[in-house]
Amino acid sequence: MSVAELDATKQEAFAGRMVQVLNDSCLGLMAGLGHESGLFDVMAGLQPSTSEQIAQAAGLDERYVREWLGAMVTGAIVDYDPGHATYALPPEHAASLTRAAGPDNLARIAQDLSMLAEVEQQVLKAFHTGEGVPYSAYPRFQAIQAEESKEVYDLALVAGIVPLVPGLEDRLREGIDVLDVGTGQGHAVNVLAKAYPASRFRGLDKSEEGIAAARTEAAEQDLSNAAFEVGDSAELTGPYDLITAFDVIHDLAQPTRTLAAIAGALRDDGVFLMGDIAASSHLEENMEHPLCPALYAFSVFYCMSVSLGEGGEGLGTVWGEQTARQMLTDAGFGHVDVQRVEGDILNVYYAARR
Repeated sequence: MSVAELDATKQEAFAGRMVQVLNDSCLGLMAGLGHESGLFDVMAGLQPSTSEQIAQAAGLDERYVREWLGAMVTGAIVDYDPGHATYALPPEHAASLTRAAGPDNLARIAQDLSMLAEVEQQVLKAFHTGEGVPYSAYPRFQAIQAEESKEVYDLALVAGIVPLVPGLEDRLREGIDVLDVGTGQGHAVNVLAKAYPASRFRGLDKSEEGIAAARTEAAEQDLSNAAFEVGDSAELTGPYDLITAFDVIHDLAQPTRTLAAIAGALRDDGVFLMGDIAASSHLEENMEHPLCPALYAFSVFYCMSVSLGEGGEGLGTVWGEQTARQMLTDAGFGHVDVQRVEGDILNVYYAARR
């Protein structure tokens, strides 16, 4: 098609869309900085203030804060009064940008962007080689992931996720053996161990740093029923009454082997409770997902690439409900129930039994 045959209106509209993409991408990076630096939290507690006042309250350099505020104002995140040279974070915006917002804090997720950008050249190389990116290339991943999941576990794990499995609350109160696969820094295990002191909990992860953090938290809370171990999830053995895996199976190098090992490690009446991305295995069914472009980007920049970097299957973030069901069936689970937690747009939960 020649340039003369282009639909000028469509071309102009798409160019405008790309300008918005560029601006919003930069705003995402700046929002991540606002979270990590504490600027959003500080501004939420201030009256309209100058850049000097905001910087002083946050303990930061004024020149950098002023430039950051420029992006926030022109991006319609922060209000600006030019007559008084003051800036204010509207409470309606703070509800999605501050630590006080808990799981609704989207600025916390925005900090992922800078972490992923750190490996952009390695990801580009992987496009040519197909070899993936090593887990060691993401030194901040454990800490960021732990921060993102902590508030979700505190708010919903006991009150919203455990009740998805009929009778599970009663069994946990009576005392059962539980394993959490890919436990990271172990906060999910520690939340459950505190809530159900009669049960015995174990967390398994390949990260020595994560396991060390999990043990420290358990010791600080005097949780004698929580233990943690560095190990390969594909090699786990039982028996357990409950095995959990939250937002981890799609990241693994060997998810097929891990699911089979989980099925083999459960007692006859055992349950596997898996939380993973709420998406379809079919691209066309993801068009209306509010975060699907981000999910595919996270897959390319971390989930799929890390799995491939370990010689794995490379499922990626958007492996989808259909694929998940089939893999659970192939692993030996004859009964799979899929449920959602109200307000959670990212995850779907699978309760699977042999």
